[in-house]
Amino acid sequence: MIRPTRFCAHAIVAGAFAVLCMLAPVPGYGQSGPFAALIGSWSGTGTIKLAEGGSERLKCKASYDSVSTMTVQLRLLCASDSYKFDLLGSMTANGNAITGSWTESTRNVAGTITGRISGGTISVNTAGALTAGLSLSVTGGRQSVTLHSQGTSITSVAITMTRV
Repeated sequence: MIRPTRFCAHAIVAGAFAVLCMLAPVPGYGQSGPFAALIGSWSGTGTIKLAEGGSERLKCKASYDSVSTMTVQLRLLCASDSYKFDLLGSMTANGNAITGSWTESTRNVAGTITGRISGGTISVNTAGALTAGLSLSVTGGRQSVTLHSQGTSITSVAITMTRV
């Protein structure tokens, strides 16, 4: 059985990852705005590194819907060998500043996101059940996401997603 603190850590990782995936600053598919490249469906894999020394493979599917040119909504489903999460989020850009919120329904946790877009890189911090720092870069139809957290059962996450 997974410890409750691990559940919260996984939910925050999911929230942070989701937010970063929503913030790609490259236009695509006839959309405009900072989230244009993300509208549609994505899938990918990655690795979660655990504080106790192990790691797990992670598989994810995401869908992104444009609310406006400056706001996007996300649904992210991810699973590894030992858990599953279902995340919903919303992000808004105001110039280079990013704000938003997320909820993870299987563990009933929520939080906020704040960050900045600078060139082709997005840097975000989460607040709520866990604090984490994330970075996202987008090249063409590929997203690379990294997350670093301290004081939780997860120390880092690295995920690559592509458009499906």
